[in-house]
Amino acid sequence: MLTSSALIGLREGLEAALVVSILIAFLVKSDQRAAIKWVWGGVAAALLICVGIGTVVAYTIGEMQFEHQEIVGGSLSIAAVGFVTWMIFWMRSTARTLAKELRGKLSDALAIGPVAVAVMALLAVGREGLETMAFFYANVRTAEAGTREPLIGFIVGIVAAVVLGWLIYRGAVTFNLGKFFTYTGVLLVFVAAGILGYGLHDLQEAGVLPGLNTLAFDLSGPMPEDSWYGALLKGLLNYSAQTTVLQAVVWVLYVVVVLTLFLWPRKQTTPAASPSTPVPVKEHS
Repeated sequence: MLTSSALIGLREGLEAALVVSILIAFLVKSDQRAAIKWVWGGVAAALLICVGIGTVVAYTIGEMQFEHQEIVGGSLSIAAVGFVTWMIFWMRSTARTLAKELRGKLSDALAIGPVAVAVMALLAVGREGLETMAFFYANVRTAEAGTREPLIGFIVGIVAAVVLGWLIYRGAVTFNLGKFFTYTGVLLVFVAAGILGYGLHDLQEAGVLPGLNTLAFDLSGPMPEDSWYGALLKGLLNYSAQTTVLQAVVWVLYVVVVLTLFLWPRKQTTPAASPSTPVPVKEHS
């Protein structure tokens, strides 16, 4: 749980950090520093909204009966997998043009007024925040009750993302964003597959889906979840020692289909960026 949560925090946090860096760099470059406070205002509002929604969801589910908890929790896990699947494909297709698109939208917002700038920052960061909240909550549900590993891993990932985003903005670090999002995207496919399987298991326990007692395998003996290697697999891939046939089939189908589509070579519509191309946010003066 620690590793997968840290990956979620790093990946989503870096996306949000890059968005904020691009917006601020554009304002500095265009001598619109007075609007920076509105960007931070939008970021703060987005964080408050995400935390508020997350708190309401967690409290509401905690007050439900077991069957209802499993139904809602399983549904949220499946929805989180949908979010992260869309996210990795979206970033794959827009990583090279993200800065240009954000600058264009920010120019339009500046022409409207400061509130529009704040709203733009809120929407840009809020989307990342809601995706992170859903995926993190689904990951927490797969962990053992009472453990703080998901929260610790998430915080570590977010802090690392903020530091890395600041270093990129200052020009201290340059690297190929395309490769970074490709590698982390592959890892997240496996994390998402595990969460998908866990969500299906929740729905099976609630009686919404059949096959709860039809196991594809039971590795409780040779590979228990409380062993160091079982815990490692559980932390990385949400491994379950007792996996139903439905979980196993869907896990394999998801990984094969999504990885194939994600890694399938794309037609180049624009010249490919050099591996040493710096991140396009180093525009501060």
